[in-house]
Amino acid sequence: MSFPLLTATAALPAIGAVVTAAVPAARRTAAKWLALLVSLATLALAITVLVRFDPDGDRYQLTESHSWIADFGVRYELGVDGIGVSLLALTALLIPFIILAGWHDADPLETGSKRWRPTQGFFALILAVEAMVIISFEATDVFLFYIFFEAMLIPMYFLIGGFGDRAHEHGEEAASTQRSYAAVKFLLYNLVGGLIMLAAVIGLYVVAGNFSLQEIAEARANGSLDMATNTERWLFLGFFFAFAVKAPLWPLHTWLPNAMGEATAPVAVLITAVVDKVGTFAMLRFCLQLFPEASKWATPVILVLALISIVYGALLAVGQRDIKRLVAYASISHFGFIIMGIFAMTSQGQSGATLYMVNHGISTAALMLVAGFLISRRGSRLIADYGGVQKVAPVLAGTFLIGGLATLSLPGLAPFVSEFLVLVGTFSRYPVIGIIATFGIVLAALYTLVLYQRTMTGPVKAEVSAMPDLRVRELVVVAPLIVLLIFLGVYPKPVTDIVNPAVKSTLSDVQKKDPQPEVEAAK
Repeated sequence: MSFPLLTATAALPAIGAVVTAAVPAARRTAAKWLALLVSLATLALAITVLVRFDPDGDRYQLTESHSWIADFGVRYELGVDGIGVSLLALTALLIPFIILAGWHDADPLETGSKRWRPTQGFFALILAVEAMVIISFEATDVFLFYIFFEAMLIPMYFLIGGFGDRAHEHGEEAASTQRSYAAVKFLLYNLVGGLIMLAAVIGLYVVAGNFSLQEIAEARANGSLDMATNTERWLFLGFFFAFAVKAPLWPLHTWLPNAMGEATAPVAVLITAVVDKVGTFAMLRFCLQLFPEASKWATPVILVLALISIVYGALLAVGQRDIKRLVAYASISHFGFIIMGIFAMTSQGQSGATLYMVNHGISTAALMLVAGFLISRRGSRLIADYGGVQKVAPVLAGTFLIGGLATLSLPGLAPFVSEFLVLVGTFSRYPVIGIIATFGIVLAALYTLVLYQRTMTGPVKAEVSAMPDLRVRELVVVAPLIVLLIFLGVYPKPVTDIVNPAVKSTLSDVQKKDPQPEVEAAK
């Protein structure tokens, strides 16, 4: 029996979470180092998975299958395709940076504070989320996926509500109230989506007789499983609704600005760069593969919703006065591009969407983590409280600028390639949607450059005149992300070579081919 590499990749952070939580209260520093070492070991396993994955091999590789709940046809089935392995690697890559960036975020507060911050719990919860996200990218049994899709909400609820941002303009008591509200809103929105998905999962079992993604997809392809049109559409809507909440897609997005605004910067990165990717990934893996006809039926409406997300998120980002909420609304706009690329049903669109998931994770992590370092120095999230930072902290300002330029998809940085592919893929089939979506790029340039201008340029405000530049730990967090943004912006081939065969298989599932360009015959 071969070594269960996929199980080990998910089990290691899960075990690490339990051990980290059990570290004695007085050994906070030991808990931090333990969590960091576990995350690095998980990254090593993820790299091993990536190296062993053959893009030209079987669609699902490194598979594992064991009977679990036999009476209900539930199996412990794992496997990764090019899309899943890319996002697994992204998750394992970002977690060490998230832990390093949040090194002091759960330290005890000042004497007399009403809140107790258990450091061990903070890092244990991050590792728990990592384990659940990784197994979500690996699961090929629908019920197994559903369990971890929902379970990850619990540690995220405590990370948002129990370890929120200390910077609040109205004091600690108001901050605690806002954190609780954001955490409850996050949980309720996602639980409602999950309950609707559970009904669809049960309905799928009634129709198909099992939960195996591969068996159901093969049965759909060879005609041995023929769903009634209305049944398929209702099941698709049940799955898609849950994924649209997680993604998040307009109008199911309103939990994200609250959650990212009240969470610490590393937890905000965990939300939008890691957890939310499960929603868009699941649209590709489950919606399109299990319900191909319903996916095509719903495409026009979904594209309109994605377009609204792009423009609406960007417009609201322009008007924000809170740095973290601005990044949150920018992410809503970016997720609109990802979903638009998925449902454009073209190879360029879906390759671009998958690449966008990876690049957005890196660029958002870079921008939000540097913003977190900035906020921790000044103690305020308000844009108006800054000015002239580049004169006193030039390295911080420079990395902030690169993160911002990546967010607006500047050519030469990673997100540009993915956004370009999404727009080309969409335009080839839906030219009007593609043209309107480009307006989001203009707005991205506006909110990013205005943010930089108001915080980093101009006269030095007295409150930031003594602001220190990035420290060594912070540089260790930011520098690799900047290098990745530049490398993938110039040479995205390593990622596209992995995801393109999986995208081809997905298009085959929905029986779609790229539209042929109309070329006039030479006279």
